[in-house]
Amino acid sequence: MTSSARKHRNRLRRSGMAAAAALAVVVAGAGAAPGAGAAAPAAGTPQLRLIAASGSVTLDRWRDEPGVYLDLGTYVTVDGGPLEFRVTRKSYKDPVIARQIIRSGGKTRTKTLPEGLVKDFSGLPDFLEVSVEDAAGKEVATSKGTFCPNNASGRIRPDAPATSKYPESCPTNPFTLGSVWGVENGWASNSSTVDYDRPVDLPAGEYTAKVAVAKKYRDLLGIPDDRHSIKVTVREVGDGEAGEGARSLARSAAKGVQKAHTDHGAGHGAAGHGAGASHHYGPRGADEPTPPMLPHALEDRGTASHLGDGAGHTDGSRVAPALRPNAKRPTGRAGAPAGVPKPDLRSLPAWDIAITDGEDGDVPGKDYLAFSANVWNAGPAPLVVDGFRSPGKDLMDAYQYFYDADGNQVGYTPTGTMEWDPREGHEHWHFTDFASYRLLSEDQTKEVRSGKEAFCLANTDAIDYTVKNANWHPYNTDLSTACGEQNSISVREVLDVGSGDTYTQYRPGQSFDITDLPNGTYHIQVIANPEKRLQETDLDNNVALRKVVLGGEPGARTVSVPPYDLINAP
Repeated sequence: MTSSARKHRNRLRRSGMAAAAALAVVVAGAGAAPGAGAAAPAAGTPQLRLIAASGSVTLDRWRDEPGVYLDLGTYVTVDGGPLEFRVTRKSYKDPVIARQIIRSGGKTRTKTLPEGLVKDFSGLPDFLEVSVEDAAGKEVATSKGTFCPNNASGRIRPDAPATSKYPESCPTNPFTLGSVWGVENGWASNSSTVDYDRPVDLPAGEYTAKVAVAKKYRDLLGIPDDRHSIKVTVREVGDGEAGEGARSLARSAAKGVQKAHTDHGAGHGAAGHGAGASHHYGPRGADEPTPPMLPHALEDRGTASHLGDGAGHTDGSRVAPALRPNAKRPTGRAGAPAGVPKPDLRSLPAWDIAITDGEDGDVPGKDYLAFSANVWNAGPAPLVVDGFRSPGKDLMDAYQYFYDADGNQVGYTPTGTMEWDPREGHEHWHFTDFASYRLLSEDQTKEVRSGKEAFCLANTDAIDYTVKNANWHPYNTDLSTACGEQNSISVREVLDVGSGDTYTQYRPGQSFDITDLPNGTYHIQVIANPEKRLQETDLDNNVALRKVVLGGEPGARTVSVPPYDLINAP
């Protein structure tokens, strides 16, 4: 992501329409049954329509940025049954398969989408077709947007479910294995996709945006050919011209989103810099996560009273109150009853691999290999770890807890320590026995570099929400919910079933110093539960390898990363 895109995302500027007006228009626009006059759809089949929340929007073009972002306030309404997809791949050697799930009268049927239509887990590609014309009627911009059903959504009828059971974003982690997309019956989901890396170059002025659903999806999902013309006003503004209220909201929203792990889809940082690579802009590099795809709730639904997640609502910023550890250290005999459910920690291959050259506290003049690594929990039980501090100590004693099928705590075991990390960008409690990283020789017989790094656990990425007991709404999705303060006496850290924790290794002691390594082939090894102190269902799937090829000269080292089966994510 470019620095301009990052600044825009952090500002989280809102659309010109008000949230209440937007949803009121959604309700009004959804009054007519989709496809009126056509043959009645089968029971349980969702009826979809594209509607516009407002006939006009105002988009801000900030003077220090190259364009605007076409969040036009169009929604897909769902009636007659929920819209649901299960998206999976058997392995990284297999393509992504998307199936629509249709439920009626206690029965479930599936409809497999055409092969090759869905290529990843970010949504339905080329779903929305947008054409922008200037005041003279000349087409000046076009776009085809991906539709993530899990985008920010809201009810269109008072009798619709009060809350949505579906996840709150679509994952973009390259090694995602399974996802669930959905819109509740009687709800509407924002159809806009804002690509923060590709702003649209529209000078200040008046425009008309014409929006429609692509024909292939109209035919596939039975969507009427509703086309909307939206008046667009682009105004150029600078930081000093924003109203104090809007600026205050933007600061609050940015604070929330910087803490967001959602994506799911990203983690504790992003790759280093170099030719064509971004630098540190993903979540968790400095322990300040940023979601890979903002669900647009802050623009379209966010209000001062609805920032963050809460009872009956979410704005997609993924900020929730801190998890609460047990009130005191566990007592009694340590252990887990036979047959009690346990987590299954698994490592993903490294990605976002790049060369860095001494930024962020590294030694100037040296070459470092940075990468992103993820350890996820395949279940069937969450990983729950509490830390308890002795007065005056900078270490906490850590304990893993076990729960029966009804959620009752039935056991515990000591599992290492948590330590206070005072470094800038961290400043919270790190669990010391979760993962480690090594750089191996080409034949994998020699460890040439090691990077064992403690960190705070958070559910940054939805890796596979189709596994048994997957939690579609993990609680601690950002560091503020789990990591504690310097004066904390206890901390709870959780890795939920189906989610993983991505951490980008680019800070000192995390990235590999490759200054004196010869060019050639190596392997980045990611190890979950390296000391085997955490109890799991399976300890044989804790290691992942990713091949890298180092080249270049000192001060100008290069790295190339071959694809991992079908995954071409350097």
